[in-house]
Amino acid sequence: MKQSKRIAKYILPVVIVLLVALMAVVPFFTDPYKVVFLRTILMFVILTLSWSLFSGTTGYTSLATAAFYGAGLYTTAYLGEKLPLPLMVVCGGITAFALALLMGAITLRLKGIYFAIFTLSSVELIKQVLHWYEINIVGVRGHYVTRVNDVTVYYVLLVITVLLVLTIYLIKRSRYGLALNSIGSCEEAAAHIGINVVGLKILAYAISSFFIGMAGAIMATGMLYIDSYVAFDLNYSFFPTLMAIFGGLGNILGPLVGAAVFTYLREILITKYSYHYMLIFGTVMVLTILYLPSGLIGLAQNIWKKLTTPAPTKGLKTEGGKHADTSC
Repeated sequence: MKQSKRIAKYILPVVIVLLVALMAVVPFFTDPYKVVFLRTILMFVILTLSWSLFSGTTGYTSLATAAFYGAGLYTTAYLGEKLPLPLMVVCGGITAFALALLMGAITLRLKGIYFAIFTLSSVELIKQVLHWYEINIVGVRGHYVTRVNDVTVYYVLLVITVLLVLTIYLIKRSRYGLALNSIGSCEEAAAHIGINVVGLKILAYAISSFFIGMAGAIMATGMLYIDSYVAFDLNYSFFPTLMAIFGGLGNILGPLVGAAVFTYLREILITKYSYHYMLIFGTVMVLTILYLPSGLIGLAQNIWKKLTTPAPTKGLKTEGGKHADTSC
C-alpha cells in the first residue's frame, strides 16, 4: 500500500509534464478549429482550478467567477490597444485581484448560502451598473476589441494554466495551504488556535481571481465585441462550479479532468442538441451528485482500490479442517 502511494505521488507530476509538452506541440499538427476548441478547454480549466483553489479548500461556494472573468475582459476592452499583450494580460489579473479584495472584504464574513447568494448578486450588480454607465454616461454600449491570433491566445492560456497549477501545488504544500485546509475543516477551531481566518480567506480569494482575470483578458482578444452582458454572463459562474464537482474536489487532477470532460460534452451537446443541452447537463449533474459525490476522480480512485486491495480472509484454516474466527 505504501509503495503504491509512493508511486502515485510521482506519477501525477510526470503525467502533468507530459500533458503540457503534448499540448505545446498540438497547434503544429491540427486544424484551426481544434485550436479554438482546445483554447476553450484551457479557459475553463483555468476558471475551474481557480474556483477550486478557493472554494474547494475553504468550503465557501463562490459564484462570482463571472465578475472576475468579466473584469479581465473589460481590461482588454479599455487597454487592449495601449499596452503590449503580456502586460495587458497581467493588468487583467491585477484588476480581478483588486475586485476580489474588495468583494472579499465585504462578503467573506458571510457564510453558507448567504455568501453564495451575495457573490452571485454581485455579478448581476456589476453587469447592470456597467450597462447603465455605458448607455447614460458614455453614450456607447460595449467596445470593439482588436483580435489576436488564435494560436497566440492558446499559448498564453497554456502558460497561465501551468503557472496556476504550480501555484496550487506550492500553496497546498505550504503552511498557508495547511491553514486554508483547517478553515475548510472547522473555521471556528482555526480561529481559536490563532489563524487570521478572514485575512487568509480574502487573500486566497484574490489569488484565485488573479488567474481568472488573466484568462478573461487574453480571451477578450479572441472576440470582436464586448459589452457587460457578454462579459458578465452568469454561465461563467455556474460552469466552473459544476465542472469542479463533476471532476471531484480535493486535488488538482479532479477539477482539471472535470473541466476538460465537461467542456467536451458541452461542445458536442451544443452542436447536436442545441435545444436540449441544458436539460441534459442538468440530468448529468443530478446523477453525478447522487451517485458520484466524489466526482470522476473519486470513482477512478475507488476502482483502483478495489483492483489493488487484496480480498480479506474470513478465517484461518486449522488442523481439523475448520476455520478459526479472526474477527475482533
